[in-house]
This record gives sequence, C-alpha cells and structure tokens, in this order.
Amino acid sequence: MSIAKSFNIPKQLVWQAYLEVKSNRGTAGIDNQSIEEFECNLKNNLYRIWNRMASGSYFPPAVKAVSIPKKSGGTRLLGVPTVSDRIAQTVAKMVLEPILEPVFDENSYGYRPGRSAHDAIAVTRKRCWRYDWVVEFDIRGLFDNLDHELLMKALRHHCDCRWVLLYIQRWLTAPLQHQDGHLSQRSKGTPQGGVISPVLANLFLHYAFDAWVRREMPRIPFCRYADDGLLHCKSLRQANYVLTHISERFLECGLEIHPDKSGIVYCKDANRTEEYPRITFDFLGYTFRPRRCVDKRGRIHPNFLPAVSRSSLKEINRRIRSWHIQLKNSITLPDLSRMFNPILRGWALYFGQFYPSALIRIWKSFNEYLIRWVRRKFKRFSNHKRRARVYLDQIARKNPNLFVHWKLGVFPSGSSYGSRMS
Repeated sequence: MSIAKSFNIPKQLVWQAYLEVKSNRGTAGIDNQSIEEFECNLKNNLYRIWNRMASGSYFPPAVKAVSIPKKSGGTRLLGVPTVSDRIAQTVAKMVLEPILEPVFDENSYGYRPGRSAHDAIAVTRKRCWRYDWVVEFDIRGLFDNLDHELLMKALRHHCDCRWVLLYIQRWLTAPLQHQDGHLSQRSKGTPQGGVISPVLANLFLHYAFDAWVRREMPRIPFCRYADDGLLHCKSLRQANYVLTHISERFLECGLEIHPDKSGIVYCKDANRTEEYPRITFDFLGYTFRPRRCVDKRGRIHPNFLPAVSRSSLKEINRRIRSWHIQLKNSITLPDLSRMFNPILRGWALYFGQFYPSALIRIWKSFNEYLIRWVRRKFKRFSNHKRRARVYLDQIARKNPNLFVHWKLGVFPSGSSYGSRMS
C-alpha cells in the first residue's frame, strides 16, 4: 500500500537532477561525500532525497564554507552544498527555471540557458560603437547580501509551487559551517556555490535593476552578467546622472556598488576626440579600450574593441608556470598534449573570440616552455637553444594538431598567426 505524499515530485526529476550534478562534478560538502561515494548506494540515496522532498521533511544540511582567492586580491567565500543537497537544489531549479526564464530581461546574460559571456561581450562591443560613454558597475558581495524578504516576495509573485517555495526558504537560511567547525546563521544572502543561488540572484536583480532601468531610464541600453553590468550613454552628463541613480537604487535594495570597480568610461576612437581620464574598462575577462584596427581600405586607425584583459593574461601565465613543463622530461610530447592541450583549447575558445592576436604572447610563452622541455629531455640540445627551437619547429609543422596554438600557426621558430586569425 503506497502512502500519499505531501508534494507530487516525480522520481524521474530526481534522476535527471542527479545526472546534471554528476556532469558538473564539484567538491564534497560537510559530509565529505564525493559523487563516486554517493553512487556506491545510488538507488537508496536517490530514493531518500525523493522521499524526504515529496513528504515535506527535507531539511538541507549546513553549507561548507570555502575561501578562494580573488583575482583582484583578497578572498571570496563560497558555500559548497553536499552532493545530496546539490541534487535536491537541482530538482527545484529544474522546476523554477522554466517559470522565470520568460520573465527575465533579454539584456541579462549570466547563468541563463542559451546565453553566454560571448553574447554579452558581442552586444557590448556594438553598443560601444554607437554610444560614446559607458557606466560600469560591480555589486559588492551580491550573493552575501540578498534581502530574503524581498527575494521571497518576488518568488511568490511568479511561483505558486508550494514545495519549491518551502525548500528555497530553507536553503536561504541553512547555516554555513566554517573550517574550524563552527556554524554561522544567515539572515540574508544565498551561498555562492549553491545550485539554486544564481537563479535566485537573477530574480532579485531583475526587480532591483533590470526592470527598474526599463521603467525609469527606458532610453538607456544596458547589459548585465550576474553582478557585473554596463549602461551606455550619449553624454557625460547623462552618464553622471545614470551612475548616481543606479547607486541610489541598489542602496534601496540593500546592495552597494563597488567604488573601485564602478565608474564612467569614454569609448575613445578615431572619431571621438574628447579628453577623459578613463578610456578603458574590464568586462568578463576582456578589456575594452582603443586598439589598432585596419579598415577595408587598409588604413590603420584606433577602434574601441575588446581583447583578453591583462589580469586574465597574468592568471594564464601563472597557471602555465605552475605546470613546470620543463621538468616533465620523463614523458613524451603527445603526453604533454593530452595533459595541457584541453586547457589551452579552452583559453583559445574563450579569449580568442575577440581580437585573438592578443593571445599570441601566451602561445609564444608556451612554446618557450616546450623548448626548455626539449633541452632537458634530449642531452644533445641542452646547450643549444637554437637547435632545440628548430627541432621543435619541425615537429610542430608536421604535427600541428598536437597543440591548439600550432594549429593556429604559432610555431616555435616563427608565426603565421596573422594570416590564420585576422
């Protein structure tokens, strides 16, 4: 005899949520259970999640607090749920996301299906050509400061699914467990690292910012990717007005823009001759600034364009140095390719989408590490850097698919990058 459940949650939904969590991997939560350990008793573990959620008795465990370094310095506190809780959150997300997606603004790009950072960068590039001024903003500690009451009010406006509302309320107030074991209770915010958190943050900012800009400043185009945003203006006076009013608006909603990462930028190019101290801004790992450009007639002129940012290049260089490629002389070149080419390909796909020649320093640097590897691997090249370069270059031209930058034409002894990628 089956016992009626309080909520109708299909078991298939829990299975689909598990598959999504498995594909996303992730670290263990406070119970130190990995996805592999969870799968040792998969059937019972999934049944337990479904049974508790369907009966209304699911209470999320504490969230593991993990500090990670920020590119700009300092640390960011992430909240890592357990594997079971990530599956439970994914179940709710799979119900909630289709409800909220039609509500969200077309100029919101972060954490949304079918939208990417490249889409946000592309639309920003076009608008920088049309508008002379940009107001950039970064929200300080967005995930730590979301007002629970305002968030739940917005959620109830769009969602009448009782179990989704019940469990989101519980997830919002689940405590953080720090490294020393002590628990901190939360009266605001949603853990950055939670599966459901990005959807909730987008809902909050839809009303705090997106819909508000549409209503109060309908002629101002904007682009938002999570807690980073841009607004395009026709004059400096208009930009000052916009910056003042969005600052006030965020304060009304319990948020604050970061003073060092927010401000006004002049999109200087060949046709814009005003003097202004700021003519560059960073957005999603790219830097927008005046760059050398060649028009259809072959004339060189400055244009306001995005390319991989200096901080992104610095982080990539740090990663490459940490690999200590030159010390791995016990393995072969194909082994190095299998280890590192997937990462290089990811950088090429993301940072090479706009102004790809800005990556050439990375590719040349990686070649230099490979040359050091050749000199340590083969004694005959140990004191002959030029000969090692020629040797590696011959291999590269015969096997360009070994590394992504070789396929792009950046070889150890010279580059045809411009002809391949311009």
